[in-house]
Amino acid sequence: MDRSLIIGFGNIDRADDGVAWHIVNSLRRRLGEKRLDEDNTGLEELGSHVDSVFLTQLAPELIDTLAGYCRVIFVDAHIDEGMDDLYCSSVPPESAPPVLSHHVTPAMLLALTCALHGRAPAGYLVSVRGYDFDFGRGLSARSRELVEPAACKILQLLEDSSRKGETLSTCTDKSG
Repeated sequence: MDRSLIIGFGNIDRADDGVAWHIVNSLRRRLGEKRLDEDNTGLEELGSHVDSVFLTQLAPELIDTLAGYCRVIFVDAHIDEGMDDLYCSSVPPESAPPVLSHHVTPAMLLALTCALHGRAPAGYLVSVRGYDFDFGRGLSARSRELVEPAACKILQLLEDSSRKGETLSTCTDKSG
């Protein structure tokens, strides 16, 4: 089945770092789905054509979940002044050298999925510029303005990738 997973991640207690939670909920509203409460990741509700979750961070425990989808769209906040305020790109599976960190990137998660399952979903990133990362629940005005356009961009990605007939990609060994 042609299934998609949207994974928003960030910290809703750090202002704009939680923008992905707002984007995921906007998307869920547009799809006629129930809004995620602050204490509900959405992981218990998987099984639809388009699933959406919100997590504090990406983790290797998601590998088996990702293996069942044709595409995954990662949604987060960024601080790079050189990037567009609403940034979108494909995410190829790329491994990185092990580091002593709890930080797993979308590319690393896709690479781990390839390593364990021999295939991975097509990956995309939709990232919104954050301006305020202080403690607090509200979004800055500038990030708040990007929530609806980001949800529209995700819907467009879903439509475009479905039209292209995207399927799980087979991983290839690039080591030699």
